[in-house]
Amino acid sequence: MAVVKADGYGHGAGPVARASLDAGATALGVATVGEASELRQLGFECPIIILGPLTGEEIGAAIDADAEITIWTLPFLKNIIGVAHSSDARIRCHIKVDTGMRRLGLYPRKLVEFLDMVEPAPEIVLAGVMTHFATADEEDDDFFYFQLHAFEDVTQMVLTTGLTPVFHAANSAATLRYRESHFGMVRCGIAIYGLSPFQGDAAADGLRPALSLTSYLADIKEIAEGDSVGYGGTWTAPRRTHVGIVPIGYGDGFNRRLSNLGSVLVGGEKYPVIGRVSMDQITVDLGPSPKADAGSEAVLIGRQGDAIITTEEMATALGTINYEVTCNLSSRVERRYTG
Repeated sequence: MAVVKADGYGHGAGPVARASLDAGATALGVATVGEASELRQLGFECPIIILGPLTGEEIGAAIDADAEITIWTLPFLKNIIGVAHSSDARIRCHIKVDTGMRRLGLYPRKLVEFLDMVEPAPEIVLAGVMTHFATADEEDDDFFYFQLHAFEDVTQMVLTTGLTPVFHAANSAATLRYRESHFGMVRCGIAIYGLSPFQGDAAADGLRPALSLTSYLADIKEIAEGDSVGYGGTWTAPRRTHVGIVPIGYGDGFNRRLSNLGSVLVGGEKYPVIGRVSMDQITVDLGPSPKADAGSEAVLIGRQGDAIITTEEMATALGTINYEVTCNLSSRVERRYTG
């Protein structure tokens, strides 16, 4: 399963879905019924699994999108059966089991009761049984194996009923690190974008980032020693220097916390972001003798010559994870696709 929720982690759900299916994926994962509907409108005919919760009012929309639904409570299951019966529909469902994440999912001890309602219901096709790992991205973590063994017990419990759904548990981290967690399907999210689920060097796991974020120098301005830059004057020039103005800001998803902290590549060299990140612009210290001209490319994420800025590097500076960096890229950032 290629997970393309949150507009493909900010990369663009449609193009990512097409590339993933062309590369061998057989199903798509989303978080909401709206995301499933959008993919159907784009012409995708493969299985689309809604991994997140639905309200009762959204069940009909999920049926209209021919989406597969994740279930874990008896009241919601009864609601689905009722809506499906009145719509003369059969809904493919995946039971989510909570083996330790303590978010969505039913406890394993309640599974038999749940299966007793699913099995005879003609409106329900049990397509899958799943869980989600809380610590697969952590080194040498015993809790991962606690969850894995709990889910192995779940699979045996289901198989004794004669049901044969696909079992799936592995996120990107588990897919790369724990082959025993693969079962019948893996759910790859961050890794299909070439980003590290371990927040380290993506290349160490054979991953190559799909995304670069670029802008340009809209202007270069010489300033004197002692001049301040940007809102609040939070940066003051320690010497005569040149400031590059780059038209990108927090309105595009370049986080305001990168004020006086982030970096930009220009002419194959890394330069510091100075002053506060504005909604639409940032400023960069290009030094006393700039090696670039107005109009030159500015790289916020990606490679330029031998220099590179990774999402993992940016995430570390922000005290967050690479997922958030790309998901926060706003819709006004133009997406261009190559390859």
